[in-house]
Amino acid sequence: MWTLPNILTMIRLIAAPMVAVMFLYFTRPYADWAALILFVGAALTDWLDGFLARAWKQESKLGAMLDPIADKAMVVIALLVLASIFDLGALILLPAALIVFREVFVSGLREFLGDVAGTLQVTKVAKWKTTVQMIAIALLFAVGIFEHYFLIRTSGIDPQILDDILSSTLVDPNHLLFYYNGMYTAWFSGITLLWAAATLTVITGVDYFRKALPHLRD
Repeated sequence: MWTLPNILTMIRLIAAPMVAVMFLYFTRPYADWAALILFVGAALTDWLDGFLARAWKQESKLGAMLDPIADKAMVVIALLVLASIFDLGALILLPAALIVFREVFVSGLREFLGDVAGTLQVTKVAKWKTTVQMIAIALLFAVGIFEHYFLIRTSGIDPQILDDILSSTLVDPNHLLFYYNGMYTAWFSGITLLWAAATLTVITGVDYFRKALPHLRD
């Protein structure tokens, strides 16, 4: 039962709540760094455990049960943390709410359908949805890291000098432009991908319900 793929899945399941715990015991940006490393590492094991299970023919009922739970736990807890970090801003809260609603809705359907749920195949769109979610969340965790180092290096600097540096008029010895661009690139890319993931989430949720509908009729 405790094959390497199952151990990796269990590690990912344990790592899910640790993303939130990082912000309880570490100050920022150390908490952001820890959460980012944990999340990216867990996302990589999501691909690795499935690959190893198929390659080594170690697919098991335990792995099939734990894998989607670990994935959903990672995404939902990470979204909860991000919503808190960004003060429940609508740009994050609304897509996060759609994603969480879909996960709860589909999980409820799967529980009701029982063995029939296994016959409803995961589509390529659903796999893309998971990938886009993971990248979006990782980028949004990176925003806090860039923001911290940018604010530290610009503390007490004259606004005009800062404007000249950011417009490339003055020399930038502290790499302020790098942190500034990184902060906004990560933010806009993360938000765009999060909304894309929410859209794919709704599409896959509707598709799953449509496929399940014949089994729900009396």
